[in-house]
Amino acid sequence: MPRNESINYLEIPSSDLTLTKAFFSAVFNWKFTDYGPEYCAFESSEIEGGFFYSEKSSQQQGGSVLIVFYSDELLLTQEKVVSSGGTLFKEIFEFPGGRRFHFFDPTGNEFAVWSDK
Repeated sequence: MPRNESINYLEIPSSDLTLTKAFFSAVFNWKFTDYGPEYCAFESSEIEGGFFYSEKSSQQQGGSVLIVFYSDELLLTQEKVVSSGGTLFKEIFEFPGGRRFHFFDPTGNEFAVWSDK
């Protein structure tokens, strides 16, 4: 059940929904439901959302919000990202409170993964 005034749903662009579904299924174990040729919804253990067809991508440099995942095993998650078709944008680096890396998904959207381990 949604909590009052909490983030409830994310919508992210994708120029290739098939590639996007394969990537996020392999790396983060997301489940997808198709709603026509230009939209698919996802669900994870933490949040729901969707990908809509667009030739544009979401990148922090262009002013987009950065979606940051958490991982108990940062190196393992990084290996899954790369082996599933993601591209490292910033190698693992330390910051106050932990370490993280940034990557592009196969359609050019920027994400990050962090860990306090």
